[in-house]
Amino acid sequence: MEIVVERLIGLDDMEQSLNVFGFADRHLRMVEDELNVKVHARNGELRITGFEHSADRAADVLNRLLDIAREGDAVTEQQVRYFISLSADPESQRGGELPSDLVCVTYRGKPIKCKTFGQKHYVGEIRRNPIVFGIGPAGTGKTFLAVAMAVKAFREKLVSRIILTRPAVEAGERLGFLPGDLQSKVDPYLRPLYDSLYQIMGPETYQTHMERGIIEVAPLAYMRGRTLDEAFIILDEAQNTTPEQMKMFLTRMGVGSRTIITGDVTQIDLPGSTRSGLIESQRILRGVEGISFVHLSARDVVRHELVQRIVLAYERDVKGKERQDRRDRGGTADE
Repeated sequence: MEIVVERLIGLDDMEQSLNVFGFADRHLRMVEDELNVKVHARNGELRITGFEHSADRAADVLNRLLDIAREGDAVTEQQVRYFISLSADPESQRGGELPSDLVCVTYRGKPIKCKTFGQKHYVGEIRRNPIVFGIGPAGTGKTFLAVAMAVKAFREKLVSRIILTRPAVEAGERLGFLPGDLQSKVDPYLRPLYDSLYQIMGPETYQTHMERGIIEVAPLAYMRGRTLDEAFIILDEAQNTTPEQMKMFLTRMGVGSRTIITGDVTQIDLPGSTRSGLIESQRILRGVEGISFVHLSARDVVRHELVQRIVLAYERDVKGKERQDRRDRGGTADE
């Protein structure tokens, strides 16, 4: 039988404390509602009252939020929900504390940092390996962090250019009906890459580097036959490559280059029974030295909280269909 306990957390700075509490103490109310505890701020302390396991979880969540506040970052509702979910599964807290070191700084001086343990693991693998696959659902930051790491490497003169590419696969629409020349037709497919670079580098630097050829954003088909030396190369939406395209892309890598491949295997737009190069590469390249596969999950989604719920709803639907298929084939739902 669990006993009711009290946990105390010292509050050093009132401004940091208000950051953790949230507007009208909304963050504290979220912790109370989700973990079935009571939280009161009094005499420079947070007092957490509840059953022992719940009180310990709440103390862990609030201590982590205080760490974020001490770094000078704003505490968000998404972070509160994230740490509440993690508190139920200590094994998922890979790597201990979230890092305080910067991934990159935007042209406005805004720091870009990892927001989840999955993102921390992803960035760490990018630092350690020449080729990294970032695989996960929408909103996990896999493309944005890849671009941030590319800009960081360029600024530190580790590479001399940045190359971003995507397969121009039609998601239920027809390229031929779009107005304009070929570049005009493929630009919408590459827009997310433009946007990430623009946000980090700023309009003037971005435009200057584009004009000088230091930054190149192009459809995957433009990569054929090239050797890319001293470049930071990012292939986005890799789930829409064929195995042949993936092999072609990976063999473009030259001396002094680094490569990141990102994709979401739940959003494949390839026609018919065409195999995904991203799925095939996991089977073929697993265990190859210098290549790392990082799998992000719905827990790593850092967009609006509804995006996380949508991702989870689709995952539940897929699992339900798989169980039904097994039953239809005469197996059991648990095999």
